[in-house]
Amino acid sequence: MTVTSTRAVDRYPTRVIGEPGLIDRTDPTVWTDQPGPVDTATLASHDAKGYSIADGVLSKREVETYWQELVRLTGDPGLRADERVVIEKESQEIRSIFEVHRISQLIAELITDPRILDRACQLLGSEVYVHQSRVNFMPGFKGKGFYWHSDFETWHAEDGMPAPRAVSMSLALTDNYPFNGGLMVMPGSHRTFVPCTGQTPANHYRQSLKEQEIGVPSRENITALAAKHGIDQFTGEAGCALWFDANIMHGSGNNITPFPRSNIFVVFNSVENTLQEPYAAPQPRPTFIASRDFTPLARTPRV
Repeated sequence: MTVTSTRAVDRYPTRVIGEPGLIDRTDPTVWTDQPGPVDTATLASHDAKGYSIADGVLSKREVETYWQELVRLTGDPGLRADERVVIEKESQEIRSIFEVHRISQLIAELITDPRILDRACQLLGSEVYVHQSRVNFMPGFKGKGFYWHSDFETWHAEDGMPAPRAVSMSLALTDNYPFNGGLMVMPGSHRTFVPCTGQTPANHYRQSLKEQEIGVPSRENITALAAKHGIDQFTGEAGCALWFDANIMHGSGNNITPFPRSNIFVVFNSVENTLQEPYAAPQPRPTFIASRDFTPLARTPRV
């Protein structure tokens, strides 16, 4: 099912002129109270903090299987020239591979595994589709981080996502230590939408996927959120998963250790929150970054 709709009323204006005020979120974080794989206490914590961690999603054997799939993908010379592959500006190493569930059948099946899909549906209270998928690579010694940002700000401005009824899963394929560029989040910051300043240039995605400059919150707002909420860091063994709200403020530092950090990253969006026209960009980003195929995902039974 592929649908393109017109833009609705903008409840989260961004990319504005002047210093914008913060906006209190009016949408839920957990969209259902129906039973599912996530227990009541974890749901309550996810609602309050904007994130939750699932340990042992993949076995050690499965981690090795998916790691070898990443090795295969990065070693494919034909894939390196694909627009879906993002190359680091300085090192010329692969940073991310987008739309990876359409490139790798193995990862496509992982996304519809009940261990993952059922959790996404429970958090969002509906059927879901893949808004975005990718694998991220942060090699040892020279892995570059991501500056503080809210994903929803970009998805709203440049993709036309009406509300933050989306959830991201970062599935670790390497151990996440406090010192190898692990993801940092501000717990509770998901309840505040932080508008950004500046107009979105045409084809902004070509620059922002390597280093984002437009759609970045001000230092003053980052400082205020950090003072109010503090900063948590995602650490854990390979095979665990971080689930985090579309609007939570997050980022990561550079990795100067010898220990690489790689993950499978999937954004699930509710089929009741499908993309419209961009709210603050001249045209939508390519569909390999922001899918406009809203077909609900179907579970793949485990064998």
